Amino acid sequence: MTDRSTQPGPASIDPDDLKIPMAKPGMAIGLLGGSFNPPHAGHLHVASVALARLGLDRVWMMVTPGNPLKELNGLPTLATRIRATRALVRDPRIVVTGFEASLGSAYTWTTIRHLVQTFPRVDFVWVMGADNLAGFHRWQHWRRIAATVPLAIVDRPGSTLSAQSSPAAAVMSQARIGEAAAGTLAGRPAPAWVFLHARRNDLSSSRLRAEGRGL
Repeated sequence: MTDRSTQPGPASIDPDDLKIPMAKPGMAIGLLGGSFNPPHAGHLHVASVALARLGLDRVWMMVTPGNPLKELNGLPTLATRIRATRALVRDPRIVVTGFEASLGSAYTWTTIRHLVQTFPRVDFVWVMGADNLAGFHRWQHWRRIAATVPLAIVDRPGSTLSAQSSPAAAVMSQARIGEAAAGTLAGRPAPAWVFLHARRNDLSSSRLRAEGRGL
């Protein structure tokens, strides 16, 4: 897998975008990571569902330098993707950040470990679309991630069944909570996860790029 040393650098990026956003003790914060290449309404839909259903104070849309499981050739710069993502956001509770580029690793586990050590009194929840749960077992240290922070899975078109029958879902089956208890997820000790059914948005970054609507 590729690390940050071979990924597009943060040229022309605002130094503040490489800083971890503000987090106060007692806050509940959702972490939504992705390449956002390009960002679209489907990403905002996932963030908005998480805010509404989990009772979060913030969702951090973390624009990553690059996904180790995806091809990096042609990936727009981090600064470009941060600007495009921020242009879509209207809710002040959704914070766009590129701080992962300052951590020296491309992996989610590194980010989560750093955040829980830095903010021990903040309740973090990892938020992802159902399409990501389907391949979650291929992430580096995915079991450690699931054992460290609760997970919120937002339904995505074409991924409902594959996500809920995925290897990771099977391993974590005993830690699943019902949707009616979603508002309690942030305060629960890991492992804990919930699958949120909601109005589904069929936009995807790969589809937009294929249609020539990328960044």
